[in-house]
Amino acid sequence: MNHYFFDSSALVKRYVLETGTNWVRSITDLRAGNSILIAQITPAEIVSGVSRRKRAGQLSQRTAHAVRLIIDRHANREYMTIGMTKAIVYRAENLLEAHTLKAYDAVQLSSALESNLRLVTAGIAPLIFVSADQQLLNVAVTEGLPVDNPNQYP
Repeated sequence: MNHYFFDSSALVKRYVLETGTNWVRSITDLRAGNSILIAQITPAEIVSGVSRRKRAGQLSQRTAHAVRLIIDRHANREYMTIGMTKAIVYRAENLLEAHTLKAYDAVQLSSALESNLRLVTAGIAPLIFVSADQQLLNVAVTEGLPVDNPNQYP
């Protein structure tokens, strides 16, 4: 079993057809036996992106509504959600001072770093940080995380 931390730019590919969708679906499929971790903010970020696509006419109202229902269901049943804590916010602030990141990207990375620390401390292999944002992946590597980009899997 591998542990993957998905940010919203990568996880949205499970719900909306894009480059990398098949790879993301193979990793998140329950039969793959992987542990999928997400930040508490991830479902809201996905709904935000889907809603923007709906308003732009790229997705139907029905599809957007279905994505919202299924992401909430998966967040409750299939993903390990990492709650927003003072420690995560503080680490995110440190990341923002050290790197050029957007605030929510810093929260995503901070959540992954905290999760990874818990895994490694428990003697478990490090998680893999998954994002479709190359700048965020570069910072994650700098911070010591193994990474993967679903955009590399057409």
